Amino acid sequence: MIIKNAKVFNVGALFAITFLGVLIAIFSPLFQEGKNGLQFADDSFNKLAKGSSYFIPKVAKTVEPFVNKTFTASIAMEKADDAQIVEKIFTAAGAKVTRQDSTLKLDGDLGAMLQSAIKDADAMYANNGKAVSTRYGIDEKKALQNWWQALSRIEKSMKKEKNLDMAKVVSEVNKKAIEPGYNFYQIDANSVKDHAGMLSGLLVFYVFYTMWWGYAIFYLFEGFGLTMKKAKVKKEA
Repeated sequence: MIIKNAKVFNVGALFAITFLGVLIAIFSPLFQEGKNGLQFADDSFNKLAKGSSYFIPKVAKTVEPFVNKTFTASIAMEKADDAQIVEKIFTAAGAKVTRQDSTLKLDGDLGAMLQSAIKDADAMYANNGKAVSTRYGIDEKKALQNWWQALSRIEKSMKKEKNLDMAKVVSEVNKKAIEPGYNFYQIDANSVKDHAGMLSGLLVFYVFYTMWWGYAIFYLFEGFGLTMKKAKVKKEA
């Protein structure tokens, strides 16, 4: 392909080369704790997300009206090992559990059971997984996984029985306590307010860097004489 406009082509080549140079730097371990740019950005956004996702105290208040309200549910776990873990954590929460292979029948105080789940989620959110693993004698992440799986099945069972208020509060605990506790475990929380400059800088750089490559392609193509023009409208005779 013949270069028709060397000046414009050279500008595009400069943009492309510098873009690739920055890209190499982004994928190099030049950032905090030997992380590359993507790992640093991902870690930063995770910390900021955690700092604005602490809903556990609010969820705990929604559970209070359900203390001393009994519930019953029959659920089936995928594995017998998971059923054993569910039996252990629900028994510790004060529920009566009857297990047969991977199937469990649960009976107990709904509020007390959910408060126990929230307690574990809060410990995990605070990166205190040892409190959970010590309580049950199992891996803390495994415990929270089985809380989530069991509560999801209990919610479905309650919806079938038309116990919609109970199903709703179980769903709230799962979404706003168990999930954040598990997903943000071992991540430090940062406030968006305290890191507004960094957040703005990352977003501005992302937009600028995307445009950078776009202009590089635009000038390279124009240097080769490849341009896009609006087609002329043909007039009917």
